[in-house]
Amino acid sequence: MDLPTPQDLKERRTALELTQSALAEAAGVSQPLIARIEGGDVDPRLSTLRRIVNALDEAEGEVVRAADLMNKTVISVAPDDAVGDAVETMESEAYSQLPVLQNGVPVGSISQHDVIQAGEDVSDYPVSEVMSESFPTVSEDATVDEIRNLLEHYKAVMVTQGGATVGIITEADIAAQFS
Repeated sequence: MDLPTPQDLKERRTALELTQSALAEAAGVSQPLIARIEGGDVDPRLSTLRRIVNALDEAEGEVVRAADLMNKTVISVAPDDAVGDAVETMESEAYSQLPVLQNGVPVGSISQHDVIQAGEDVSDYPVSEVMSESFPTVSEDATVDEIRNLLEHYKAVMVTQGGATVGIITEADIAAQFS
């Protein structure tokens, strides 16, 4: 990811016909900070830079959010389901991994790899005995950049609202958005 220079930020802001004050308000920072960043007097923290870039993206209408990408139908298993049933679900749905949900809340994940690592004859075991950690969770307003960063380390990202799962995103969903 290339970080924008102070000149890049200023050019984007002026091309969008935004004042420093309008950008500052949208990014949740002060106008003097925008002026100092654009003037090259201050190196902003990465979190501040991200908020400014997100505000510019919003102004351009380019921001893709988790709610835009997610699959609302989440195929999952419960921790007390049999491993054999989880494997059947993975095979019938053509997935290599599934989230493990308890009352709609992510508590783990199970993959074909987890089942293989557990050894032979685990089909009657509960999923909770062979599952791995849960996929990370994001809110519906998480940006595609935030989701991409998580997908560099995890196979899926769960979208939650008030703790309950409302969707799931995989690399295939991101690729489909930009194809």
